[in-house]
Amino acid sequence: MARPVTIFTGQWADLPLEEMCKTAKQMGYEGLEIASWGQIDVERAAEDAAYVQELKDTLARYDLGCWAIGMHLPGQCVGDADPDAYDSRLDNFAPSSLAGKPEEIRAWGIHQMECAAKAAHNLGVKVVTFFMGSPIWKMWYSFPQTSQEQIDAGYARIKELWSPIMDVYDQYGVRLALEVHPTEIAYDYWSTKKLLEVFDYRPTLGINFDPSHLIWQGLDPAMFLYDFADRIYHVHIKDTKLNLNGRNGILGSHITFGDQRRGWNFVSPGHGDVDFDNIIRVLNQIGYNGPLSIEWEDSGMERIFGGTEACAFTKKINFMPSDVAFDDALKTD
Repeated sequence: MARPVTIFTGQWADLPLEEMCKTAKQMGYEGLEIASWGQIDVERAAEDAAYVQELKDTLARYDLGCWAIGMHLPGQCVGDADPDAYDSRLDNFAPSSLAGKPEEIRAWGIHQMECAAKAAHNLGVKVVTFFMGSPIWKMWYSFPQTSQEQIDAGYARIKELWSPIMDVYDQYGVRLALEVHPTEIAYDYWSTKKLLEVFDYRPTLGINFDPSHLIWQGLDPAMFLYDFADRIYHVHIKDTKLNLNGRNGILGSHITFGDQRRGWNFVSPGHGDVDFDNIIRVLNQIGYNGPLSIEWEDSGMERIFGGTEACAFTKKINFMPSDVAFDDALKTD
């Protein structure tokens, strides 16, 4: 049976759940990865059985499943809200009443993440996708000089902040799938390996595989997927188009997404440089049968057209492994 094709609602957070379900169904999707800043109140879903049933009933009316809840924005606040170096952009993620209050924003993020564990349990969802932030992302380029002690302290701080949250996830039997992504403590191959080592390969922590953030860094997404096979808890289908023409660089030049002066842009799946065929083949080899969740981002394309096309594209590439060897028929007896 082919993996379910779902859509991440983070970029569709302006739509209430009923409209999101109707739109997703019309575009051809089989489920939602529901964003906490969109169609679900995780605090309420953690405590209100009637509200949980309402969510389930709405999904059922459109014959849609839910295999993951997205907690990227609250999770970012956990690792990023450092009172000594506050990033005011976090004010966009937390309630407006907390603007400029990093300690309160972090406390809100922790509470939201803990509520999501119980909310997921109540909904019968086994995976929460998320960001965890990073107190050391600003040090990615070692000037002023960065010591190994500073880097190790950053990883230790993330372990200190997130271990109690993971205890809650263990209590409810829900796993965390980190999207490896710039601004996160794990943003490429080796930083991901280090993070897993720091957490002693705790089973609670896995990966939300998203090739779009790897390819522009010069990584092979299929190799990443193969090497971290036992940690792939969820998969995003998202594409990136490289535009390195001699003027444009990979760091983006502080130019907004969609502008052709950037060295790369997120584009609708199938319009970029990600080799999805190879990714599907690796997913087949490692036995991943979870959803393929389209995170649709393309500033140059109308989103209903794009979301519909992306769903059809993903269904087309969503082939399962063969149950016979192609050369079995060559045997003579």
